[in-house]
Amino acid sequence: MTAKLRIPFFALALLIMVVIVALEAGAVTATQVAGRLPPFLRGGQPGAPLARAIQAFTPEQQAELDRLRSEKAGEIAGLPEDIEGFAIPYLRLLDVILLFTLALMALGILIPDYVQGKIQGCITVIFVILLILAAIVAIFVALAKLMVMVSLLLSFPFGTLAYLIIYGSFPRGASNAVLSLLFMLKFAFVIVLLLAHQRFVENKGLVIFIIASFVANIIIGFLYGLVPGFLVSITDAIAAIVVGIIAIILALILGIGALFSVVLALKPL
Repeated sequence: MTAKLRIPFFALALLIMVVIVALEAGAVTATQVAGRLPPFLRGGQPGAPLARAIQAFTPEQQAELDRLRSEKAGEIAGLPEDIEGFAIPYLRLLDVILLFTLALMALGILIPDYVQGKIQGCITVIFVILLILAAIVAIFVALAKLMVMVSLLLSFPFGTLAYLIIYGSFPRGASNAVLSLLFMLKFAFVIVLLLAHQRFVENKGLVIFIIASFVANIIIGFLYGLVPGFLVSITDAIAAIVVGIIAIILALILGIGALFSVVLALKPL
């Protein structure tokens, strides 16, 4: 394939995938994208009725609320700027697989085939193990937060009010804007990749990874729009768990193929 590969288009496809992963990592903020949206589509803050409701809490309940607020602030501080929740950052777990696959293809252009065959399988196995471990940790983090939010929501009245104050406002408009931008970039990536070489469609693994990336994007957007705004934090955590599971499945597919390559490379000639 490399003999007929259109290198400029392939390099552009690789660059687009780098931009996609960078966007999911927060290199482009949700605020920059959401600035083009009407104000009513952007996430807001808890209103005055909720603020007045805090005054009815006992000192112990207010202390617990302050603790939860501090915990939420710590979570946001660890996320890319202006990206709340888990689902969009977790897309990196999927799209980094595509980026890694393209990087291996680029490596095949730069080094001889016999060298590539010896190292590609080993590098892939290491990558897959690290990715699966990262995905498992990410799933448990999102699951723990989901349990906290559901427990608060169902603990009427204090827990419900605490949930509404802390998690009831989610920047759904900004997040949907980021998802739309990601979808357009992924569509552009597919077009440019086909311009680089039409036979990429025959690479079943690559096609599966691309479809899964689009499906994950659609799932997140669907779950964001499925419920009222005050429940989006919960569906965001659910979407993140689903994305993490998809990432593990794709990593296993990639890993199985890599193991076969390692076995073949170890066989004596």
